[in-house]
Amino acid sequence: MNRATKTHMTSPMFFPGMGMAPFFKVTVFEQEHFQGKCQEFTSECCNIQNCGLDNIRSIRVESGAWVGFEHHDFQGQQFILERGEYPHWDAYSGSLSYHVERLMSLRPIYCASHQSSRMQIFETENFMGRSAELCDDYPSLRAMGWCMPEVGSMHIQCGAFVCYQFPGYRGQQYIMECERHSGDYQHWKNWGSHCQTPQIQSIRRIQH
Repeated sequence: MNRATKTHMTSPMFFPGMGMAPFFKVTVFEQEHFQGKCQEFTSECCNIQNCGLDNIRSIRVESGAWVGFEHHDFQGQQFILERGEYPHWDAYSGSLSYHVERLMSLRPIYCASHQSSRMQIFETENFMGRSAELCDDYPSLRAMGWCMPEVGSMHIQCGAFVCYQFPGYRGQQYIMECERHSGDYQHWKNWGSHCQTPQIQSIRRIQH
């Protein structure tokens, strides 16, 4: 195992009016089970190959919450990465049907706050139709009373959430943040879905 690491942007980020932001730190490895070449990051990386690795196949998140992407430039399927260890792809994928064995880009989630997360979901696009406000974790939207076939749009008022394709926090993942698109996701394409009829059936808060 190559124990040498390189650190990118080691100083914490500062946001005016918010004080010092949480410190972010993740170590990524080229092989499963934390083997092979590794790199340490404290800020976003748009293409892991520009940093000397061919891919990411295992991850240790030491601080903060992150989102990893299937392709470079933050494209493709998304994966929530919270504090802990991910020795292989199915530890972060949440889906045995969507086989992604590597990540090519990743970035921190700055507005994650488990204590003050709130969002509103809408039945159709452009914030139309029936709506519901969510401020907790929901392993099944249907069980909590959302009987509409899909979620067409949503507004993140504060914090960050991860939405899942299936109940029980399974299937494809979509990361929703108050700092992205001003918190407005007026169409399913805004949250990166490539499905013709996207489904969101469970939602939970993201925390640092």
